Amino acid sequence: MLGIIDVGGGLRGIYGAGFLDYCMDREISFDYCIGVSAGSANLAAYIAGQKGRNYRFYHDYAFRKDYMGICQYRKTGSYINLDYIYGTLSNSNGESPLDYPTLAASPKRLVIVATDAETGKAVYFTKDDLRQDNYAPIKASSCVPVVNRPYPIGNNLYFDGGISDPIPIEKAFADGCDRVIVVLTRPRDEYRLPGKDHMLAQRLRKTWPMAAEQLADRAIIYNDSLDRAKAYEKEGKALIVAPKSIYNMKTLTKDQNALSLLYQDGNRDARWIWGFIRDIHTSSNRDE
Repeated sequence: MLGIIDVGGGLRGIYGAGFLDYCMDREISFDYCIGVSAGSANLAAYIAGQKGRNYRFYHDYAFRKDYMGICQYRKTGSYINLDYIYGTLSNSNGESPLDYPTLAASPKRLVIVATDAETGKAVYFTKDDLRQDNYAPIKASSCVPVVNRPYPIGNNLYFDGGISDPIPIEKAFADGCDRVIVVLTRPRDEYRLPGKDHMLAQRLRKTWPMAAEQLADRAIIYNDSLDRAKAYEKEGKALIVAPKSIYNMKTLTKDQNALSLLYQDGNRDARWIWGFIRDIHTSSNRDE
C-alpha cells in the first residue's frame, strides 16, 4: 500500500497543493492519505479530484478579511476563520465547494491528525468522520493554538495536529503502508527550533496545560519524526519531498509572489516520485 503524508504548515501548505496537482495531472494514485493541519484539506481535495482548488484558497482567498486577520481575532478570539474556510467557502453552496460525494466514494483512505486540547494526545479522524457540509475534523486539525481557540467536535476540543504528530510516518506504517511519500513544507535538513514554541506554550499553559506541554515539546517531536523519515528513506521505504527554499514564509505569511513560487516548486519537485514509484512496481513484480 502506497501512502502519502502532507504535513501542512499554514500558508506554506501551497507547496503540497502544487505537489498534489501534479499527481492529479498525471493520475498518480495513493492508497492511503494522511494529512496534518492544512495538509488534511489538501488531501481531501486531492481525493475528490479537484485540481487547482487548493491553490485558490492559499493564493486568493487567504487575503480576504473573512479568511484570517486581526479583525477576526478581535471579533471571535480566533485569527483564522476556520468556519469560513472549511464551511462558507467549502460547503455545497459555497464559492469553492469540496466535492464530498466523490471524496466519500473513493477507495482511497483519508486520515486527519488533530490534537485533543485536554490531553495533548494525537487523535486520528478518518473520512468516515466527515459529512456533506460538515468538515469539522479538518477544522480541528487546522486549529493553530494561541492564534485560535480550540475547535469543538461533540464534547471535545481540538488543536492543530502538528502539535502532537507533525510527521505521522509511524502512523502510516502502523496502518498498513509499505512505502510512504512525505511532503514537507520546510527544507528537508531544516530542524525545528524550540524558542517560539516555548513562548506560545507559556501563553497556553493556564487554560490547556497538557496541550501546552505538547506544544513546548513540538520541536523535539518534529525533529525526531524527521530523523525517522530519513531512516526509512535510507531503507527505501520512504521518499521525502521538500522545498529547497520557503522564501522567508512563516506559517501565516501573506506574500502572493512567495506563494506562487512555492506552488510552482511543489509542482516541479513532484517529478522526483517517479523513480520511487517505479521501484515499488519493480519490487512487486519481483515478489510475484
